[in-house]
Parts: sequence; C-alpha cells; structure tokens
Amino acid sequence: MNFSKASVKRNSLFRKNLNFSTLDNDYYKMNMWQCFMHQYPYIEEAEYRFFMRSDVDLRPYKAEIQQELQKLDGLKFTDDQIRWLEKTPWYTKDFIEWARMWSFQSRFLYITEENEQLSISARGPLMHIHNFEMPVLSTVAEVYNRRNYPNKSYQDVRKPLFKKIDWLKEQHQKHDLSGLTLADFGTRRRFSYETQLTVVDMLNKQLPEFFIGTSNMHIAKELGVNPIGTMAHEIFMLSQQVGVQLAHSQKHTLECWVKEFRGQLGYALTDIIGMDAFVRDFDLYFAKLFEGLRQDSGCPFEFGEKAIKMYSDLKLDPKTKTVIFSDALNFEKMVELFLHFRGRIRTSFGIGTFLSNDVDGVEPLNMVMKLVKVNGKPVAKISDTAGKNLCDDENFVRYLKDVYNVTWA
Repeated sequence: MNFSKASVKRNSLFRKNLNFSTLDNDYYKMNMWQCFMHQYPYIEEAEYRFFMRSDVDLRPYKAEIQQELQKLDGLKFTDDQIRWLEKTPWYTKDFIEWARMWSFQSRFLYITEENEQLSISARGPLMHIHNFEMPVLSTVAEVYNRRNYPNKSYQDVRKPLFKKIDWLKEQHQKHDLSGLTLADFGTRRRFSYETQLTVVDMLNKQLPEFFIGTSNMHIAKELGVNPIGTMAHEIFMLSQQVGVQLAHSQKHTLECWVKEFRGQLGYALTDIIGMDAFVRDFDLYFAKLFEGLRQDSGCPFEFGEKAIKMYSDLKLDPKTKTVIFSDALNFEKMVELFLHFRGRIRTSFGIGTFLSNDVDGVEPLNMVMKLVKVNGKPVAKISDTAGKNLCDDENFVRYLKDVYNVTWA
C-alpha cells in the first residue's frame, strides 16, 4: 500500500504493514542534515538513543517493531522526491546529490533489551544515522497503538478535531485572532501516519486563515502544503564535542547556522542549556541575523517576557521579531499566548501530540530519541522543564552547568 492523497479516504487508521517513505520525516531534520554535511564534517561517529518517558513496557512489541524497522534497509529518496527537494532554495547541489545517493542502512540500528525495557539506538557516522529518529519514534507509536487500539476509527480522530476547529472559530469571532498562525509538528508522537495525514488535511481545509503547514515532508508534498521547520536540539549538542571550547558551543552552532543558510531559516532554538544561558550568548549580532526564537520547554509566558526584554535590552524592537511556541501546546494555551503577546512580539505556534495523537480513549506515548554521544564523548541537553534533561554522564552535566552557570536544573 503506497502513500497517497487517497489515504485520507481509507477506512483504517493503521497500515497492516508499514510502507515507509524517506520523506516521512520532519523538515528540520533535512535542514540540519545539510548543515552537518558542510559545517560538521569532522564527526566520525555519533549515537542516538530512544527514551521511553511513559510507564510502558515495550518489550512485548520488540519483534514487531524490529520487523517493521528492518524495512527501512536500503530505502532511498525517489526521483520524484528529489525533484520536490530541489525546489527548496537553500539546498545546495552537492547536498541534493548526497541525498540522491544516500539510503537507510539497518546495520547502524540496534534493538535489544536493557534494564527491563526495550532499547533502541542508532550508532555510526552522523550523516548516515541522523534520519533514524523519526522513523523509530513513529514506528514504535504505530505498532503500539495498532496492538492496543485496533478498533479506533477515523471518527475517533475527526470528532475531537472538529470540536477544536469549531472552538477556534468561536474564539476568532470573539477576539479577532487575525495574524495567528499554527503548524502541525506531530510526526514523532502521532497515533499513526493516517491520523497525522487526516489532521493536516482537515486543518488545511477548515482553518486556511490560521494553518500554515506541517513539519512532515511527505504529508506536505502529498497535500500541497508548506513544509515547516528549522533546527532541533541535536545541532547544539553536537557543538559540545567538536573541539571548540564548551563555553562557546552555543555560539559555534549559531555561527555555523548563519554561515550555512545566509539569513534563511532564521529561528533559533533556545533550551539546550536553558533560556538564561542562551540569552547570554545571543548578542546583538545574532539577534539581528535571526528572525526569532523557538520555545520548547519551561513556562511559555516567562519565556516570551524574557525574549521581549532581551530584544529591548539590545535596542531592537520586539515587534519585529517572532517567538515560535512548540512545547505541549493545545488550542486553549495557543490562544491565551497569542492574546497575551499580541502587539508586543510576533508569535507562531507548532502543535504536536494535541493534534496528531488526540484520539478518543487513547493515552499517547511520551518518548524521544536524542543524541547522546559524539565521537565517543557525552553530550547533554539541560531543559527549562524538569524531566527533559538528557545525558549519560553526570560528570559532564555538572561540568556543563558550571561552565554556563546553571544552578537550577
């Protein structure tokens, strides 16, 4: 069964056998991939590891997950997909040719059991393993959900979404939400591919005044909507172990990004070592070059206030900059944030689980797959939200906190 627009009209939310598309990935992964190629060529080996935050034992699903992920082996971009990628103005010819030649290689993917839990990791050259993250997460979710919720239907997806859409239209009549923009960021924790496809299709048709696109490249291509995304945590984490001084790792990442994209993709993620540490590194040079920031942890209201203060202290008008909120959002919080900051700083919203896995009677899995080592050395993310910190090496975390004067995490 192939991916197609006709998927929206089928009767089942699940594919009996997952048929992968190389484009079934988030757009920011593609953008970072090009930056890795040109700005981080000295990384010989990296490791990504799967983390289950929910209290769920995935070991009973190991064989099925392994069987599905084995289908990735040898999967390449099709000529049609390459032609679609070539339309992106910032993708260089050498990167497009790399993408044309590249394929998934399952020899870099390790699926075992460890500490009474399913263990999944990708280890090998960064340029080869970078793209495993989304397929692993979406496959784990789809296998788990089709085993535990086999009778869920399109109605279970559409009904709650119609309620959200009607509610947002009511709020628009009440508050005039002109200028509010939202995108689907739901690939990693979606209920299934069919669910995400259905949600994006409905949002595109029902909320054209607000909906601006999806992070999922395959769905963007199939439905003719905009692909959305810039960068993620891993590119900042890479810079912690590439030979630059640790105290300069955030600035190194920002410099590499500017060098690579020359003013395009101008939104910086902030919660690798916390917003306060980010603000100390984000000087006037970067504040002028980047169009705005993306918030992914901590209190979004506090974050927005700090962003406004930062720009004001740098003698820049906050109303010319944008904050993209993308942490655990629902429509209610989105509207509250939009109204709170309206006229003070521009806002945009990326919503994930609340859209792609809000199915009646379903508890979404909370899981991530993150970079943990670079060239055999640990890297870390110190979040503004308790429980989101990631690192194998407590000594390295203490050192990172000390270097960046982080005392609260």
